[in-house]
Amino acid sequence: MTPRFAQPNHHSHRTRFHLNRRHFLRIGGTGLMGISLPGLLAAADSPTALPARADSLIVLFLNGGPSHLDMWDMKPEGSADSRGQFQPIASTLPGVPVCEHLPQLARQMKHCTLIRSMHHSVNNAHALAVYTAMTGHDRGDANRIVGQADDDHPAPGAALAKLRPATSHIPPYVCLPYKTKEGAAGPPQPGFFGGWLGRDYDPLWVLKDPNAADFSVPELTLPGDVDGQRLTARGQLLVDLNARALDVQQRHSFATLHRFQEQAAEILTSPVTRRAFRIQDEDDATRDRYGRNIYGQSVLLARRLIEAGTRAVTLSWAPDANATWDTHSGNFTKLKETLLPQFDMAFGSLLDDLQQRGRLDRTLIAVLGDFGRTPKINNNNAGRDHWNYCYTVLLAGGGIRPGFVYGASDKSGAFPKENPTTPADVLATMYRLLGIDYRAALYDRVGRPHQLVKLGNAIDAVIS
Repeated sequence: MTPRFAQPNHHSHRTRFHLNRRHFLRIGGTGLMGISLPGLLAAADSPTALPARADSLIVLFLNGGPSHLDMWDMKPEGSADSRGQFQPIASTLPGVPVCEHLPQLARQMKHCTLIRSMHHSVNNAHALAVYTAMTGHDRGDANRIVGQADDDHPAPGAALAKLRPATSHIPPYVCLPYKTKEGAAGPPQPGFFGGWLGRDYDPLWVLKDPNAADFSVPELTLPGDVDGQRLTARGQLLVDLNARALDVQQRHSFATLHRFQEQAAEILTSPVTRRAFRIQDEDDATRDRYGRNIYGQSVLLARRLIEAGTRAVTLSWAPDANATWDTHSGNFTKLKETLLPQFDMAFGSLLDDLQQRGRLDRTLIAVLGDFGRTPKINNNNAGRDHWNYCYTVLLAGGGIRPGFVYGASDKSGAFPKENPTTPADVLATMYRLLGIDYRAALYDRVGRPHQLVKLGNAIDAVIS
C-alpha cells in the first residue's frame, strides 16, 4: 500500500571523519584514565538558549513498534479481523479510553497528551525507523549501513548534553539497559548517539540489569592502577603541553582534552553519581511498584538519575529489534502477559513519583517507538506487522498540555485523518520545551553547519 502522508527523502552528504585523540590519550604510554566516558564536554559555541519549560528528558523507547490499536487508539467498532481481543476502559481523560491492560496509564491520562496521527516513510527496516523516530531525520537508502555513523544527526539527549550540560558532576546523557541491535547479531541501531556533534556527546551506556542483586556500573570505577592523584598529575601534564603548543589548533586540542579529563575525573569521584546509581537504596515497596524486572527497574533508575542532575535518559526496551514489541506473532499474548503490564507499572509509578516530588512540570517524558502495527491482524500467527503510515506517540510533563489528544486516525487506524504529524514535528516540540532553538546553526567537527530539525515544526497545540 502506498503511504498517503510519507515524508520525502532528505539526506545529507555523508562524509566520515574521526577526531584522533589516541595520540594524546597515550601520553606517557598509558591512556588518560584507561576508560572511555563520553558525553562530557560542554558547548564551546552554542546558540542562545530559549526559555525552557523542561530541564530534563526521559525517553521510553518501545523497540520493535508498539501496537497503537491495542493500547491507546483502539477501534472497538472495527471489523473482526482488525479490532483485536482487548476491551477499552475509561481513563481520567473523558472520552479517551485506553486498553484494559493499562490501568495505570488510564489513571495518568489526565497528565498526558496522545498524538494519534503520527506517520513517517520507513516501514521495513527497524534501524532506519528508529533513527527517524529519535532524530526527526530520514537516513535514506535502506540498503546502506544500519549501524551508527559519525555524520548521523544527534539524539535529543546528545543535544541536551551539548547545549544544556549537567550542572552537577554526573553523566549528562545516559542510555540503558540495552544497546539495541538490528537483529540478534547486527550492529547497534542508530539514533541514540552524538552523531555530528561528536563522540563526546554519545551517551554513557549502562548495559547491566538494575534488577540484579549485584547491579553496579563498571564504567564508573577507576582502574586499579589509577587513583585521584594520578588523575591530577595527568591533567597537569595536559596543561603543560597546552602552554608549549606552537599553534592555535594544538592549544585547542590540549585544552579540550584537559576539560574532558577534568570532567571525567569529577564524575568518577563524585558521590552524587555513585548515589544516583545505587538503586539498592530504594525501599522494597518502591521497587515493587515499578516492577521487579529489567525495564521497571531501569525506569526507576532513570528517575534517580534525573533527580541527581542528569539531563537526559533514554530507555531501550529490547536487546534486538526483533524482540518484545515487534509482535508479528502472538501479539495479544505478549501484550497481555508481559509487555503491557511491565510498561504500565513503570510508567504509572514514574509519573506518580515525579508529581509527588514536584518534578513532573520540569521533566519531559516521551514514549516513542519505531512505528505502529497493521490494522489487519495476521491470522496465521495472531500478530500485527509493521505499520508506519499511522501510529501514536505519548508525551507528558515538562510543558506538555495535560489531558489532550492531538490528531486522529481514520476508522481503522490505518492513516491520519486529522493533523498528520511527523517525528520531526515531535522532535521540534521537544526541543522547544527543552529551551533549544532547533533551527539554529550548529557546527560539526569540520565546520559544517547543521540544524537539529530541518523539516518539522513545533506543535503549538500540545504545549500548555
